[in-house]
Amino acid sequence: MPAIVCDTKHLMTLDAAQHRSGKGSGDENFPVASWLVAPRHRRAILAFYEFVRIADDIADHPSLSEVDKLAHLDGLEASLLGRDDRNAAGIALRAALSERNLSPQHAQDLLTAFRQDVTKHRYASWDELINYCRYSAMPVGRFVLDVHGESRTTWAASDNVCAVLQIINHLQDCVKDYRALDRVYIPLDALAAAGTNVEALDAPRATPQLLSCLHGLAGRTGALLEQGSHLPAQIDDMRLAAEFSAIVTLARHFVQLLQSRDPLSENVRRGKLGVAAFGALGAAKVLFGRTLFGRTLSARSAPAPGAVSGSPADERRHTR
Repeated sequence: MPAIVCDTKHLMTLDAAQHRSGKGSGDENFPVASWLVAPRHRRAILAFYEFVRIADDIADHPSLSEVDKLAHLDGLEASLLGRDDRNAAGIALRAALSERNLSPQHAQDLLTAFRQDVTKHRYASWDELINYCRYSAMPVGRFVLDVHGESRTTWAASDNVCAVLQIINHLQDCVKDYRALDRVYIPLDALAAAGTNVEALDAPRATPQLLSCLHGLAGRTGALLEQGSHLPAQIDDMRLAAEFSAIVTLARHFVQLLQSRDPLSENVRRGKLGVAAFGALGAAKVLFGRTLFGRTLSARSAPAPGAVSGSPADERRHTR
């Protein structure tokens, strides 16, 4: 035990970025601060992305121990909060937040999710998975909205959309997560109800039972997406509304793929050109619609029934 403590203290002197996977914003499933976002907002969003990307890479690192991963995540938080200057990404995000008088809470919520990734490998139910998304996905949309100065009335729809993006990734990566990390986000009760189990993810193709489970979860994810699909209409900034419209359009397409294909044996992703094409279609709906016809839907419409919103930290923070 003393040796572990010593190693952990040593890690706290190192920049966690040394363990970056090499994945960048252009490699993500969905747009990250694309050309649609106004240049004045991109620096803050990309600083947030870099911080989160490093933390994600730490949590998923194939050779770091659980103790080392948690130590690196603690180190990132320390630099974010100004307790030390050992992590450049933490320093950069701290500066970006200070410039805009924004709280670090969204980034801290994401660190909570990454710590959970290190220690928790199974999810009992859909509700448990959504609770994970409150920390792993919803803070991303909230941060982007805060950077743009949008109203918090947009958070409920954003939470739905961001949870959907997270679950889409879980379904697309279900085999890789299981084989590489022994991590399964497919709810155990959904597997059991379909008459299958976690071990079925190790097959070359899905059994009928597993496929039924995955297709059912994709359908449930699509329903959640529709509950948040009015988000672009709620956003004042036209360029950000176009960005979210692109994301919603892409998400619909991925849901359709996941409802009709086998993630174990078939491609459920799109290349960069495919992503760009579907994204452009979604963005055009807002850009041309608002330019030609003006804004036809309320920017402050009420959240859709059944919207997923509100993390345990919401009541104690104000991010603007």
